[in-house]
Amino acid sequence: MAKRRMRRIGLLTGGGDCPGLNAVIRAVAKSLMHEQGAEIVGFLDGFEGLVTDRTMTLRWKNVSNILTLGGTILGTSNTANPFQWAEKRRGKVIITDRSQRALAVFRKYRLDGLVIIGGDGSLTIAGGLAKLGVPVVGVPKTIDNDVLGTELTFGFQTAVNVATDALDRLHTTASSHHRAMVAEVMGRYAGWIALHAGIGGGADVILIPEIPFRWESVFETCRERAGKGKRFSIICVAEGAAPDGGQMQVARQVEGSPDPIRLGGIGRLVAARIEESTGIEARATTLGYVQRGGTPCPFDRVLATSLGCRAAELAASGRWGRMAAWHGGKLTDVPLSEVAGGCRKVSRDDPFIAVARSVGTSFGE
Repeated sequence: MAKRRMRRIGLLTGGGDCPGLNAVIRAVAKSLMHEQGAEIVGFLDGFEGLVTDRTMTLRWKNVSNILTLGGTILGTSNTANPFQWAEKRRGKVIITDRSQRALAVFRKYRLDGLVIIGGDGSLTIAGGLAKLGVPVVGVPKTIDNDVLGTELTFGFQTAVNVATDALDRLHTTASSHHRAMVAEVMGRYAGWIALHAGIGGGADVILIPEIPFRWESVFETCRERAGKGKRFSIICVAEGAAPDGGQMQVARQVEGSPDPIRLGGIGRLVAARIEESTGIEARATTLGYVQRGGTPCPFDRVLATSLGCRAAELAASGRWGRMAAWHGGKLTDVPLSEVAGGCRKVSRDDPFIAVARSVGTSFGE
């Protein structure tokens, strides 16, 4: 489809922060300004800005020199949802539908379309706005790498790098003190970070949500290593991992959030159970938000720039209702309708699971 001259495009970053968000903002804005002469209206703090009408005009000077900058210059929110808007009234959280207000703000600025950079939650909202008639293009963002329709999301590799570096550092303490060291990493309901960081960091045990583990299998791995003279073990556990027949560990719940459950605590539980059942001293480290912060690695800068340019191309061509994606080493795009509301998980026949098993890594089965 031939490109048409754009007048004005809206842009927002929704959900949690992620390395590479500014690289996408830069790519989308510069591409549309350079090739289309378009004006870019950035909505502040994600969908919150779209509902409350808070914006900033992105000019060339705003989006220059932000490629390596972590976070997002537009701000973001992982609780704002126009379709389930949470407000506190007399100490109680009231949920209302503010989608028509978001639609009115979109129309106020006479936008040709809206580019939404976010994970599965934000892209589900994008799908809802598309049904209201908003021309939308999505860009997949999450360190968890769990967005349907794409093999990679920017931010993932940076998070894997951080987690792998942490496992490298835990090795020295584990070997010096003859301990089992447990590192809990992010990922929500998918085990991509744990799987890749666990392989990269030489973990002896990798626990992921997709493979319920047996306690005795974890204990036996630690005992076997000790029996062979390796008096320490490294366990990389995804925050959503759970024992066979057990439940995920929930740290807290955030009232009014589209996804109120905040996982956390499985690392401490694994360490406690190892020490109790084997007598091997164990310690747990929760990496938490350090995986989401800081400058994006070079790979994520390239991927984020590529996805941003693809999103700009989709907008310029009027191919709305689609998400920029990466498949088979190539840029592509998929319908938003195939993405919204889903979660891309690690399959049991994933080649990297086979790789880990071939070098003796246990998944606690």
